[in-house]
Amino acid sequence: MTRPYAEVIGDPIAQSKSPLIHGFWLKALGIDADYRHKLVTADDLPAYFADRKADPDWRGCNITMPHKLAALDHVSDPGDVRGSIGAINTVFRNQAGDCIGTNTDAAGFWAPIDDLDIAGQPVTVIGAGGAARAILFALSRMGVGPVTILNRNPLKGAALLSSFGLKGQALPIGPAAPPSRLLVNASVLGMAGQPALEIDLGALEPDSLVYDIVYSPLETDLLKAARARDLETVDGLEMLIGQAAVAFEILFHVEPPRDRDDDLRALLVK
Repeated sequence: MTRPYAEVIGDPIAQSKSPLIHGFWLKALGIDADYRHKLVTADDLPAYFADRKADPDWRGCNITMPHKLAALDHVSDPGDVRGSIGAINTVFRNQAGDCIGTNTDAAGFWAPIDDLDIAGQPVTVIGAGGAARAILFALSRMGVGPVTILNRNPLKGAALLSSFGLKGQALPIGPAAPPSRLLVNASVLGMAGQPALEIDLGALEPDSLVYDIVYSPLETDLLKAARARDLETVDGLEMLIGQAAVAFEILFHVEPPRDRDDDLRALLVK
């Protein structure tokens, strides 16, 4: 007898904590299902979705780097995620058997800071990839501004500002962060195995918040620098767990036990 399953795909993928998160929730709820990780290269994407669509036990998948944009070409998009966020991180199969793409990153990003009043406040976002798209989408709904995007390719950052209707500027990543009420690292800089993110936070006000979506390592150099200045911080596990919770409900049709978040975080930082 086979079991229903979902998985996370990417390249590389061994570092993903998604199987630990979803596995924890499945066990806590007594659901007889699996959640796995699967290495999928860019060339493998068409065959992957064709194979999984034909597998009746497959509930769907989460998507991590570098496929959040490319996967849109292989799934249905009835919610026009392409026209809004422009990237997906979750695919599920509906009752008609179609693979549907959606994005839970925006909700996962915003959940830890939903009580933060940043309407009309300056925000800085580092990066311009799939995660940055979801974050900028969320920020555009919060009425923030101006927004500064720091990216290796400022032209890409400028295009993102325009696509989300945000006012601001796009600059190369420099030695110092501009004045910001909220600073978000939405890049891989500072992640284990990636280049360091070296940026001075001296221009940030005492009530600024620094948010790093990197979760490996959990205590990034950016967060260390922010805490050294007694700034409020949000680490990468907050967004990771938040977006996973939305995806879990989509994939398994039940809310995860968020009252167990402390136990889950303890498992993830072992």
